[in-house]
Order: sequence, then structure tokens, then C-alpha cells
Amino acid sequence: MRLLLVEDSVSLGEAVREQITDTGYAVDWMQCLAHAQTSVATTDYDLILLDLLLPDGKGLDFLKELRQAGNTTPVIILTALDQLTDRIAGLNAGADDYLVKPFDLEELSARVAAVARRSSGNPSPIIQLKDLKVDLVSCTITRGETCINLTAKEWAVFEALLQHLGVLLSRTQLEDSLYAFGAEIESNAVEVHISRLRKKLGHDLIETVRGMGYRLVKQ
Repeated sequence: MRLLLVEDSVSLGEAVREQITDTGYAVDWMQCLAHAQTSVATTDYDLILLDLLLPDGKGLDFLKELRQAGNTTPVIILTALDQLTDRIAGLNAGADDYLVKPFDLEELSARVAAVARRSSGNPSPIIQLKDLKVDLVSCTITRGETCINLTAKEWAVFEALLQHLGVLLSRTQLEDSLYAFGAEIESNAVEVHISRLRKKLGHDLIETVRGMGYRLVKQ
């Protein structure tokens, strides 16, 4: 999953980016609306974390423009504005969630996961996939009584495929879920992670369409 973080506070931005990347997600961090607008115009994000008070404008206006343009990317507002009227304005503008600063980073991770599940059509945190039970909250996979351990990057690739169950995802799309702007992309990273996932989860779970990409096989 690839997120856009729009936050001008350096200390908070670094903390949020570290928290999210530790789960294996890619995070592009922008500190002003102008850069955020450019990012949204050039990149498809799975979720946006948006501050409301930026140096060059109001995040609420940015959100309204997104929705008016037909952009349905889930948005979680992160702000110090804690009045009821502020919350109502944010949700009415099209936000999917509203988190008041200061907040706990673990709570942020939980809200990111919950919003991502809803937007992908899987509101339940537990998904049964063949003989695998996938817990989207704890990021764990079990087969019977056996827990299957994935690295953060392996989980990111698996979750990207799971969110688009049965849909073909290109190598570039999977790379986008792993790497932020400016990150060095290993030439065979996706292939390596797919190979490891097959060994751990089953060779028939992920289908390769030569020259096009990969998809998670439906039941």
C-alpha cells in the first residue's frame, strides 16, 4: 500500500513516516499543499494522511478539490483542530476519518488499516483464503494451528494482491506499494517477494501472467 502524508511538522512527519514504513508500506511525505497536489496528479495512492493547516493553504480546501475532481482516495485528517464543528466540516468535505493531535501512533496504524479495509470492500479484519486465515489487524496468516511469518515487504506485496483479489497487478503497481519517491528500487524485488510468498503460502495461490504481472487466485 502506498500512502501520501501531507504534514508540515518535521518531528511529527518523521514519526508518522517511520510508523507506517515499519509495517512495510511506502510513504511519500510532502510538507506543503503545492507538492501534495503534484503528487496526487502523478501517483495513485491507496490512502492520504492530511493535515489541515499547511504553510501554503488549508488542507480542507485541498480535500474539497480532490472530491470535486472525482478523486475517491481515502483520506484521514490529522489535525490539532479539535472542535466538533471542525470534525463535522472535515467529514462533510469527504474525509473518511478524523484524528486529533496529539495521537497515539498505534491508533493511527489501526485507523489506517480500518479505512484501507473499508475502501477495498473487506470491512472484516479476518479473511479466509483457501486454507489460510488472514488477520488484517495483526498482519498475521495462519494455516490450521501454524502461524506463517512474513517480512514487512512480503506482507505489503501480499496485501496489495489481496486488496485486488483476482485482479492482475503489474510489476510496477506492486513496486509502487513497496517504494516511496526517491527510494532505490531493486530490479528483481517483486519477483523475489513473490517467490518467497509462494514458498510460504502455497505455489498455486499466486498466478503469473507472463509479461503482464501477478494476481491472487480466488477460491
